[in-house]
Amino acid sequence: MSLPLPSAEDARLKALPKAEVHLHLEGCFEAALIAQWAHTEGVPLPRPQEDLFKFSGLADFLGFLDLACGLARTQDRLVELSYGLSQRLAANGTGYADVIFNPTHWHAWHGRLGAMLDAIHAGFSAAEQDGLPGVGLCVSLLRTQSADAAIELVDTLTTLRHPRVVALSVDGNEATAGRTGPRFAEAFRKAGSAGLRRTVHAGESSGPEGVWDAVDLLGADRIDHGVRAIEDPVLVQMLADRQIPLGVCPTSNLVLGVYPSIEAHPIERLRLAGVRVSVNTDDPALLGASLVGEYALCRQAFGWTDEVMREVARTSIEASFASEDVKAGLLGPLEIW
Repeated sequence: MSLPLPSAEDARLKALPKAEVHLHLEGCFEAALIAQWAHTEGVPLPRPQEDLFKFSGLADFLGFLDLACGLARTQDRLVELSYGLSQRLAANGTGYADVIFNPTHWHAWHGRLGAMLDAIHAGFSAAEQDGLPGVGLCVSLLRTQSADAAIELVDTLTTLRHPRVVALSVDGNEATAGRTGPRFAEAFRKAGSAGLRRTVHAGESSGPEGVWDAVDLLGADRIDHGVRAIEDPVLVQMLADRQIPLGVCPTSNLVLGVYPSIEAHPIERLRLAGVRVSVNTDDPALLGASLVGEYALCRQAFGWTDEVMREVARTSIEASFASEDVKAGLLGPLEIW
């Protein structure tokens, strides 16, 4: 898990030019904010505030997301949440982020995706006007949705053409949903044809087969997690050969029990095999992670040199869905970090 750092090293890692490509809006609720909104709405919390983020596993975690998102019932709350996420990015020296959000969790906004996007966009736009980092939105399907619901979402996104939306995503618990690549293949094909990028959660609660489907059936530009690809040497070689990047979240994988320790985590074995990897926070407020902390964790566990840190940061920038101008503005300073 993310560790405290000496202030000089902390400052240096913050100064590393980098992007974040695997970050959920749903995972950026602070405990105090959830408690405040729950009190206002008269909604009981499942645990005391100080234990709110102590999850028993992925299913408990995903259920909690529904509760938290259900409290964000107004435009003002979505603006507040989005602006707060941008502040978190700036505090870690993040130059740009692709932020995933899944409309199915936000019950108060069902059927009002356009209005929800506008509210989130307003928060990020205000942040950008205040000098905080830029953000692109990856709108996510839930793995248990139907093929028709997936296509309906893509059709809605294509009709809206919202300037903040950069990609289609899919997330959720692979272990409970089973194989879903064939179900969503047509939706992802349509998304690609409409000019949306494609990013897919795979290889977390599923094994390598989920990563194969993400590439072969969904045309993924990027894999979110993807770490269990390590179990299939042929898959590892394919990812390396095709330079398909993985948005890896070490602390998330430890907290949610995918791996027992950072030493057992395969990010370094994947990197050494030629797979392009970045480090990310996934659900930082809920999991107690920070982007600076993720770099520090890997530096300590795997002896990452400055050269490796630049390599991983470069992957994060190049694998992002930022504009070429934004990427260039980060890659230039990275060379002299």
